[in-house]
Amino acid sequence: MTHASMNPITEDDIANFLVNTPDFFDRHAELLATVKLTSPHGQRAVSLQERQAEMLREKIKGLEMRMMDMMRHGTENEVLMAHLQRWIKSLLMNPHAGDLPRAVAEGIQNEFAVPQVAIKLWDVAEPFQMEAFAAGVTDSAKAFAAALITPYVGPNQAFEAVTWLVEPSAAQSVALIALRATREQDTPRTAVEQPVVGLLVLAAPDPERYFAGMGTDFIERLGDLASAALTSLR
Repeated sequence: MTHASMNPITEDDIANFLVNTPDFFDRHAELLATVKLTSPHGQRAVSLQERQAEMLREKIKGLEMRMMDMMRHGTENEVLMAHLQRWIKSLLMNPHAGDLPRAVAEGIQNEFAVPQVAIKLWDVAEPFQMEAFAAGVTDSAKAFAAALITPYVGPNQAFEAVTWLVEPSAAQSVALIALRATREQDTPRTAVEQPVVGLLVLAAPDPERYFAGMGTDFIERLGDLASAALTSLR
């Protein structure tokens, strides 16, 4: 029995040979014109050069699509940052502390196209204890907010906080963000250790606007910025 019959040549052997013998087609240039491959765009046979050209075109097309995606995401981020800047600027320019909760809610609603927004605060300073944003919060709602390590996003499950909205029945999906006492030296990691002093409610009639498993980084940043802006009320 010969050695060749015991170890037949495999496709991997042929592939390795061609990869490691780059001058093979220099010595057998006639094969480039005679080797026929099946085109991925039909069953017709094409030459090796044509197949290589098709592969190159497909690769270029893939790179172009990735570039377009990067440009689109870059543009979307610029637009988002512009809205965020306008919202923060409106809070910084608000001269009356008592108007800040309304400015926070209306700014989010207008700048980020959120159909409904509500906000409630507790443990506020005495001059603000009779304001609407500090009234009508039960101990149960406060306990729920205190248990939120990250925002709740998903379907409206008859949350008490949803009743704070103008149209509670229209809230099919919601995001509930705990507002915390904020110190200047807090980082995002240490901020979650501070006591909860309020709750921000975002709601939409679209049941898929807020859903379990969605990314909440941006929503958390909105909550952190809102908490900082409302510090003067405590």
